[in-house]
Amino acid sequence: MVAPSLVVTVPEEGLARDLGELPDGVELLLWDMRTPPPRDRIDIVVPPYLSLPAVLPILAGATVRLVQGESIGFDGVAEHLPPGNVFANAASVHEASTAELAVGLAIAAQRRIPEFVRAQEDGRWMQSFSPSLADRRVLLLGYGGVGKAVAARLLPFEVELTVVAHTARVEDGVRVHGTDELPALLPQAEIVIATLPGGESTRHIIDDAALSALPDGALVINVGRGPLIDTEALVDHVSRCRIRVALDVTDPEPLPADHPLWALPGVLISPHVGGASTAMQPRIARLVRRQIDRMLAGEPPVNVVLTT
Repeated sequence: MVAPSLVVTVPEEGLARDLGELPDGVELLLWDMRTPPPRDRIDIVVPPYLSLPAVLPILAGATVRLVQGESIGFDGVAEHLPPGNVFANAASVHEASTAELAVGLAIAAQRRIPEFVRAQEDGRWMQSFSPSLADRRVLLLGYGGVGKAVAARLLPFEVELTVVAHTARVEDGVRVHGTDELPALLPQAEIVIATLPGGESTRHIIDDAALSALPDGALVINVGRGPLIDTEALVDHVSRCRIRVALDVTDPEPLPADHPLWALPGVLISPHVGGASTAMQPRIARLVRRQIDRMLAGEPPVNVVLTT
């Protein structure tokens, strides 16, 4: 038997099906990384979604050319990925769905959808005015793939958009402010949408001082990573009805059942589902197929963010 020119593992049958018919010489294996590696040498490993810290150490038992993650974020991967591995993130997969949720959270919080749902459960006709998304001053914190996708989806809602990222620049005609300008920009922001990645450089970028700078009634939305926000300070400001929040990510995560954020008024929580939509698997499949085609052609993989 002729040895395959490429060995690829994926964690589930659905993803295997979505890869379609693969070129000759590609061996596709199902591996959820809960058992020892199925081969001593694997060219591409796709770990299960949202499981990296638990499963990456098992790769020490194999020679792997590329670990293809299913998330955009990769904070914490370096601590668990054995030496000698190359890791690529899933840029291009989750941006649309995460932006979709960010705008959905903004609309739900502004237009009081959670209150209307509770009223519906009680059979109450709760007719009232609510804040709009239109004409609001929105500060978008982060202008990577997700940030750009959020900005594009906000345009039809006629908001006044200010963009902030690590480095000040003009990109595609958009003025991007640096994070050093954040203290001066926050007092004018009625809605803040955080899309930044995790890590020490962004930890608690929204702290007590940042929250204090926001006007009363401001809405803070986080679809980036939980530690972007100082949770203790957040609870304090929400408890005093100073601000409202809509969170797809929290710190800690999962949020414990007895955490005060669950019961405070003005809080909307979704359980880290920004990328968890029907758009995910077909897009992951397209990315994995692209990596396969590039590897067969002798080209470097895309989206490489870490080499250990």
